[in-house]
Formats: sequence, C-alpha cells, structure tokens
Amino acid sequence: MENTKKTNTPLQMNGQGAQSLGSFLFDCLKKEGITEIFGVPGDYNFSLLDSLEKYEGIQFINGRNELNSGYAADAYARIKGISALITTFGVGELSACNAIAGANSENVPIIHIVGSPPDMQQKEHKLMHHTLMDGNFDVFRKVYEPITAYTAVLTPDNAEIEIPNAIRIAKEMKKPVYLVVADDLIMKSVLAHPQAATQQPMTNQKTLQAAIDHARQLLSQAQNTVLLADVKTVRFGLQEPVQKLVESMNVPVASTMYGKGAFNESHPSYIGVYGGAFGSPDVRDVVENADCIIGVGLVLADTNTASFTAKLNPMQMIEIQPKMVKIGEAVYPHILAEDMLASLQRIEYKQQKPVAKGVFPYDQRVERAGDLISADAYYPRFQQMLKEGDIVVAETGTFFYGMTQVKLPQDVTFITQGGWQSIGYATPSTYGACIAAPDRRVILFTGDGSLQLTAQEISSMLYYGCKPIIFVLNNNGYTIEKYLNVKTEDQLYNQIPNWNYTKLAEAFGGEAFTATVRTNEELDQAIKQVEMENKNKLCLIEMIASDPMDAPEYMRNMRNYLEQQEKERS
Repeated sequence: MENTKKTNTPLQMNGQGAQSLGSFLFDCLKKEGITEIFGVPGDYNFSLLDSLEKYEGIQFINGRNELNSGYAADAYARIKGISALITTFGVGELSACNAIAGANSENVPIIHIVGSPPDMQQKEHKLMHHTLMDGNFDVFRKVYEPITAYTAVLTPDNAEIEIPNAIRIAKEMKKPVYLVVADDLIMKSVLAHPQAATQQPMTNQKTLQAAIDHARQLLSQAQNTVLLADVKTVRFGLQEPVQKLVESMNVPVASTMYGKGAFNESHPSYIGVYGGAFGSPDVRDVVENADCIIGVGLVLADTNTASFTAKLNPMQMIEIQPKMVKIGEAVYPHILAEDMLASLQRIEYKQQKPVAKGVFPYDQRVERAGDLISADAYYPRFQQMLKEGDIVVAETGTFFYGMTQVKLPQDVTFITQGGWQSIGYATPSTYGACIAAPDRRVILFTGDGSLQLTAQEISSMLYYGCKPIIFVLNNNGYTIEKYLNVKTEDQLYNQIPNWNYTKLAEAFGGEAFTATVRTNEELDQAIKQVEMENKNKLCLIEMIASDPMDAPEYMRNMRNYLEQQEKERS
C-alpha cells in the first residue's frame, strides 16, 4: 500500500512537520474505506483516541464492552469488507478475544489495534496495571498469535512497513490481524521507508490447465451437475463469477447452512439450502444424486453438514477454494478461485434439461390468525416481510436453524455465525451492521437467552440513532441447548430469568416501538406497525412461545437424529 499523505494540518502532524504514527495508521485505514472504528476507551489507548477525535473522516464508535465491540466490528467487516477495533492493553484485548477468534473462524478481516503502556516503562519491565505483574509486555500478543493471521508491535521505525503489511494480509486471507502500539509513541514521527512492491497472488497457469483438463473429463460424463455455494463464496467475493458459471452451465445451485445468501435466492436456478439428513429432502435428492458437484468455498464442518450426514462423493466433486482446486483425489495448488470459475465457463458445458423449480419450506403461509405463534406459522411471515436490500442478522440457536430455511429476496445480506456459533453474537452484530449501512433496513432475530448475554448494545444502538427491527423469541431458556442435550430432561442450567424485554429501551434511556405477541394475529399486526414505525425509531417485538420446545423442522430432524445416535450408543 502506498503512503497517502494529505494536507499538512495540525491534525496530521506531530508538531515537527512530520506525520505521526497515529495519523499514518488512520490514513491507511481510511484508504480501505473504514469510516468508523469500534472499541472501548482505556488509559493505554487515550493517545490513539485523542488523535482519532481530531482526525477527519473516521469516527470512533463506543461499545459497552470490548467483546460486543468486536462483534460489531465483525458485522461491519462483513458488509464493508474490512473493519477496525481499538482496545486497551490486557483487560480490554482479552475481553475481545472471543470476537477475534470468531472472526478468524468465520474468515472476517478485522484490524485489532491495542494501546499498550508507555514504551520506556515496558523496556524497564516495570510492574504496570492491566498486566500479569511480571514485567512481560509481550504475553498478550502471544495469546493473539494463534487466533489472528498476523501480529506486530508498532514503532515509529517500522509503522510504514508493518501497518500496510498487516492490512494486506487481513484482506488477502480474510482473517483478523493484531497491532499493538505503546501509548506514548502515537504522536512520534514515522520513519519513511521506500514502499516495497507487494506481489499479488497469481494463478499458476500450468496447474490451472491441468485442473481444467481434469474437470472437463469429469463433466463430459455428467448428466446431473449441481453447484454448491458455501461461506467462502461470500467472504472472497465470488458471488458474481459463481452466478455467471451457473447461468452458462444451466445447472441448479444450492447453498449450505454457512453459505446462506451466497447465491441470489430469487434466481431461477436456486433450489434452496442443502442440510444433509436434516434439511429439505428435495434439495438433498438433487445434490446427493448428482454425478458432478461443483463446490465453491466449502467448509465441511459438523453444523454445516448436519452432523456429517451430508453425502458428498469427493470422487465426483470439483472443489474450488479461494487459492486451490481439488478434483477427486487430485489437488491443484496456486489457482485463484475466480480464474478457475472463469475457465470452467470456457469448457462450454451446458446441461440440456431445464432446472426444476425449487420448493421452499416457508412459501406457504399458515393463516390461522387466532392460533398461538409457532415456528411453522411465523417463519412464513418473516419470509413475506423481507425486502430487497435488507440486512438479516440471525442469532446462534433456534433462529439460526429457522432463518437459514427462509427464502431471501435479492441483495439481502445474511449475517450469522454458522461455524463459531458464539451465543450473544447477533445483538452487537446488528449494532455494527446499522453503523456500516445506515441507509439499509437491519432486522435482528434473536432468542431470549442469547439477548441476555449482550443486551447492552441496544443502549449503543439508541445512543447512535440506529433503528433496527428486533424480534426476540421468548421461549423461556436456551431451547437450542435443550435440543442438543438428549441425555437428560428439564435441565436447570438451561433455564434463564424472564426479563421484560419491551422495557429494555426505556431502561437504557431511549425510545422505541415495542409490542408483545402471543398469536399469529398479534404478530401480523406488529409486523404491519413496524413497517411504519421503523423509519423513525428502533422496534422490538417480543414473541412469547406457548411451547418452549417449539422449533423449526430442521431442529426437530436434528433432535430425532441425536436421539437415535444416543440409543445406539447406550
């Protein structure tokens, strides 16, 4: 990255006419399109935040704690491509560890910046607060080494090299990176370095040709090809080349649970979500009976393959990852996914029979207006209320398994933690989404148990004028955990206190439209009201489930499978 110096204003200089470390850091972030940085103040990051307050073009967005700020930065990066987080040393950065590890697991690039104690005190190994009282100031960076793609200790001497390098790695690998800088070095002059040319990843053309020859051989024998789009299709920006390939080949396309939203679900070739033995039998038949599967960005994890019940024959698969291709047992390294997708188009394979229209579980609305709400009735209503351009945030748990089966309109961004699955992620993630895209409608679907972990960020949403629509499913505890534990009944540890959720905005000193619903008719009325109220204020709908074990069909299938597995073990 080139060093972009702007006009010599006092905001960007250190008083001696040279650019300060803090100014250079913010210039690099601003060049990436980052206009907000999340975080929590602490005395070791005061210099960072003081510089940021004077810096034009980037705003500091305060969170109620570092974990929540990390979740917010995660969602911001999913929408804008990259994000930044500022925490203080020790206590602050360790609080954010879970969010950063989740970003690593989910391929989300976050620049985590940590303010540390003054440089001289570190060199003298003084015993400082927020440390382990052993004079070791490198211990927390080492904690971050396995959960980030890169770590660096910034100094005025190395900042011009390390900051662009860290950002480049975050963008290429779609992973978080970690930068720590002493509080008293922020205003020091950065040492200028010649900008070394960075070599962009390139496809090995010979390897690509070998992969294409192999793919052509497999496709020449295929009568029923299907494309399976997974989460890395989204993270690495492969949606457009994937759609072009699907259209050129005239093949059906399904997404995985993790890859929800990876393909335009209003496209005629889209047939639904493939969920192994737990998901749609129609989609399962198409995928598992295919004689060739083109898998893009696959992550074959337990919750993405329905407890490994997915039947995907590797010998009939063209697996395209961001920087490699695997066909059968043959691995072809150093191939960029976009080059492989474009080359597959040139094979000119075209399936002759038309793609069968997808059958989606919530296309048919259950109209029993006076009935108590249930999953079979409210998911079709959610599907009907969604609009083009919405941002949908689904919490880990019941809503994750239900909302992944809802058919999305065009250009909807779907945010969830399919792999990391940290309960409480979705509420602060919604906050980050609102900051990243203030002109888009953001809808959160969360459970009562999940909300109780991170409810503080509703306060932040109100403070910054965010206006999401929040659906809280009050089913009296951790229903997803009750479903997963098939060994015992009525676990006390899965019970939670019953909050008055519609009073949260008032408790946080803000104003919101709220409603409590128990029947389909009340839910219909609340959704209709939300359409008007959402333009002006945050909206929160509490849905009280009469049956605490009510759940979408996917979860019921999962429960049956787990019970059968337990019987076979005992």
